[in-house]
Amino acid sequence: MDCLFCKIIAGEIPSYKVYEDDNTFAFLDINPVSQGHTLVIHKQHFSNLEEASEEQLAQTMATVKKIGQSIKDNLGAESYNLVVNNDEAAGQIISHAHFHIIPRERGDGLQPWPQSPYEEGQAEEVVSKFRIL
Repeated sequence: MDCLFCKIIAGEIPSYKVYEDDNTFAFLDINPVSQGHTLVIHKQHFSNLEEASEEQLAQTMATVKKIGQSIKDNLGAESYNLVVNNDEAAGQIISHAHFHIIPRERGDGLQPWPQSPYEEGQAEEVVSKFRIL
C-alpha cells in the first residue's frame, strides 16, 4: 500500500513516536499547530471514519484519551482540540483516518473556523434532510 501513515507504522518512514499498542499508533505532526500536536491512527488502514468498525474507533479513541491526558499532565497544556478532517473536502490530506490532538493554552491566538447562525427556517430544513430516527 502506498499510504504514508502505513509506512510510518511499518517503520519505513521515521516519526517521533509518542505511543504505540497492538492496535494504534501516535506520533508528532511534522507541521504542528502547537508544540505537542499529535496524530493518532489505527494500525489497520481505513480512509475515513465510515470505513472503520466501531471497535476500531473505540480502540483509537482510547489512545486519543491517553495522549490527551498526557499532553495536559506532562506538557502543561490547559486543554486541547480534537480534530478530524474526514475526507478531502474537509481538509484530509493523507487518506488514512486520523485524529489531531492540538495542545491549547488560554490566549494562544488559535481561532476556530468562522461561524454564523441559521436563517429563519433553515435549521429545520437542514435537519429534516439527515435526521436519524
